[in-house]
Parts: sequence; C-alpha cells; structure tokens
Amino acid sequence: MEEKMIESRIESYPLEDFLEPFDLRCFTPMVDTEDIKVTTRELLRPGFQLTGWFENFPYQRPLIIGTVENNYIIQMEPGRRKEIFDKIFSYKSPCMIFCRGFEPDTLTIESAEKYGVPLYGTYMETSPFMGQLITELGEIFASFTTMHGVLVDCYGEGILITGESGIGKSETALELIQRGHRLVADDLVEIRRISEKTLVGSAPEVTRYLLEARGIGIIDVKKLFGVESIKEKQAIDLVIHLKEWDKEEDLSFDRLGINDETQDILGLDVVTQNVPIRPGRNLAIICEVAAVNHRQKKMGYNAAAELIRRKEEEMKKKIEKK
Repeated sequence: MEEKMIESRIESYPLEDFLEPFDLRCFTPMVDTEDIKVTTRELLRPGFQLTGWFENFPYQRPLIIGTVENNYIIQMEPGRRKEIFDKIFSYKSPCMIFCRGFEPDTLTIESAEKYGVPLYGTYMETSPFMGQLITELGEIFASFTTMHGVLVDCYGEGILITGESGIGKSETALELIQRGHRLVADDLVEIRRISEKTLVGSAPEVTRYLLEARGIGIIDVKKLFGVESIKEKQAIDLVIHLKEWDKEEDLSFDRLGINDETQDILGLDVVTQNVPIRPGRNLAIICEVAAVNHRQKKMGYNAAAELIRRKEEEMKKKIEKK
C-alpha cells in the first residue's frame, strides 16, 4: 500500500498565466510582461511605501491599491507622487493592481513604463479580489506530489481510490460516474497541499477527463457522459485502498471501523480504508457508503461507537436484572 511520494514546489510562475483568469484592464500595454514571474504566494497593500518608508519592503509581492491607498495617492502633490512611484517601481515588483475601478494617473503610468512594471485594474472590491488572488497563489505555490489512483467526487466527498494495477480502480470510477458522481482524475493524480488542513487533487492536463477501461481502451468521460460527470479539482477527504482478498489476511481488515487508519500525504494524515476485493462485491456501492459514513463521522456520529454503546447498555441491564 505504501507508495513513495516525491514532494515538489514551484519556485516561480508566469505573471501572464497567473492573471489571465481575472480579466483585468491593462494600463501599461507598452510594458513587456512575457518574462515577468510571480515568486511568492503573498500580496502587499503598499501603505508604508506610499509615505516614503521602504525599510523591509517586500517588493517581490504583487502590489494592490484599494480605497485607502488611492485616497492617499490623490492628495499627494504631483512632484511627491512621481518621486514615490519612481522609488516603488525601481524595486521591480511583478505588478500593481488598482481595485474598485480606480485608475492610475499619467505620471504613475509613465513611471511604471519607465521601470517596466505593469499596471492593471479591476472593478472588484479590494478584499474579495485579494481573496481570489490569494487562493490562486496558494494553489500555484503549494507543495505537491503525484499518486497513482483514481480521484472521484462522491456525494461531495473526495475519494482517492488506490490499489495495484488492474485491481479495478478505473472500473469502479466508471460505475460511480454512471451512478451520477464525478471523475476528477484517472491513473495519475496531482495532489497539492493548499492549506494546513486541505489537500486538493486534479488531473494532469494530458489525461484530463480521460479514463482507461480495460478491454475497451481510453474513453473521454466528458464527451460520453456530459460536463456534469467531470470536475476540475477536488479536496481529498478519504482514501479507499483496494486489495485482493486473502483468506489468511481476512482478520487483518477492520470489521468495525472504530479507529480510523491514516496515511501521510504531504504531511497530512488522510483517513484510509482497506477494502478487500472478492467476486460479488459491488465496489461502487461500497465507495458511496464509505463517503456518506465518512461525512457522518466528521459530523460527530460513529456507527461503530454507537454499536459499542448499545452493547454496553445491554450488558448493564442484564447485570442489573441479576
């Protein structure tokens, strides 16, 4: 069951690719952004820098201008404004973005073009926009690894199905898709740790929406079953490890599920359930039940613990009758 995972991390990311989903206005079309990279997952609202304080200036971050910063900029004398922005842009930050429909004046644009710093604008409010940027940066610069398996969204729970090659992972996923659940990745799953508690899985671009059905070949799930049958990414909540049933090992499988077994993925313990494979077992239904049962446990209900409580009450009643 153990799989060697190599943890990796992106050190830099093209600015154009990072900003593409946000549909921003560009105020500096003359600035060449092709070679500009983002190297950090953090943002900066340059309040102190606008006043002339540049000690410990984290210039590597994208700069965000909100209402407070814009109001301060407006009241500055033109000469002072040019001096400050020349100083800010001389550090070569990756970009500056004006929120809430604010626009830079001519002096600011000229200064940005002089130092090759692109200026952008959005009509979004500052905090929601920064939240979207931080989420995107968190995924880009998250530590990541790859695992062989199949990732599906089953009742909203991310189920990572693992096991030896040919054991039936893809076939199980195919039946789950037919039952209304969604495929995220087949064969190879890219996993990113985007926060202290969350792992998100997705498919490599080359295999996205594709699934291998043994005896049939590669199928395009999106084209065969529609867009409702696929999902771009999914938080990983549970690992189901399929294993050939062995009579000698039958007693090693957890019969009650009182204590959750876990495995380490990128430093996080993910609940893992070992499911023995033998003729007649419907793995899709087992995955569905496992997903719902896992959700119940997260909500504080454990059926195995409830069984033990009932047995203890029954024994207590018998003792009292004596």
